[in-house]
Amino acid sequence: MPKFTLTDDVQLHYRVDDFTDPWSEAETVLMLHGNAESGAVWYGWVPTLARHYRLVRPDMRGFGQSTPMPRDFPWNIDVLADDYIALMDALGVDTFHLVGAKLGSTAARRVAARFPDRIKTLTLVGAPRPDRSAVAANVPGWTAEFEQENGVASWAERTMRSRLGSDFPDEGVDWWINLMGKTAQSTQIGFMQHIPATDIGDDMAKITAPTLVITTEGSALGTVEETRAWQENIPQSRLLVLPGDSYHVAASDAARCAEEALAFMTGGHEAL
Repeated sequence: MPKFTLTDDVQLHYRVDDFTDPWSEAETVLMLHGNAESGAVWYGWVPTLARHYRLVRPDMRGFGQSTPMPRDFPWNIDVLADDYIALMDALGVDTFHLVGAKLGSTAARRVAARFPDRIKTLTLVGAPRPDRSAVAANVPGWTAEFEQENGVASWAERTMRSRLGSDFPDEGVDWWINLMGKTAQSTQIGFMQHIPATDIGDDMAKITAPTLVITTEGSALGTVEETRAWQENIPQSRLLVLPGDSYHVAASDAARCAEEALAFMTGGHEAL
């Protein structure tokens, strides 16, 4: 799998999936995963999207097969945004569709707000509210948990069922626990001390790309009303509410979300 060198000591691993007609010029979709994940988690989306678009699935710095980050790395949301734009520049992609899940959708909103001319459409799946400053109170507890032996894996196991919802198969829950539990302890501690509490509230009005927001009826990240409140601050946007109690809807309802995203990218956004 290819790796892009961000700095002398940091490489960004990424995947490219392109099953479009070889004589066509396919548009690109950049797909941003959430906390303690990797680009591999979009497995359920690839069959639907890759026949129509060239997919770029990076592993966020520190995660997956990208270079782990030291505990004291100065994380902030603009570092992530700059990483993704640097990758698109290196791949020669000027404009692209952007998809983000969970904390990947926080980074996606910052990218869309800072680089509006580069984003064709924006799809946010299981997105946290823009202002999560209150979660800063959880940082000491998270840090203490991650510092324990196998702490990241224990945290993943403790929280996984609420992420994926009551209907997700047990075998799938185990797969996700194993994936997230492999995250480097130093990366996870530093990341969770800074990124989850980032306030991107001012970014909503700066997003000019047509935007689709997908949530569930029982998402623990916010009620439908709370989600609609911030979604409506994005000028050209609409909200899709799916049944269920998962808050990682990009995983629990991958096929449905991919179909909705495809329809939105290929023309559904024109009705906004």
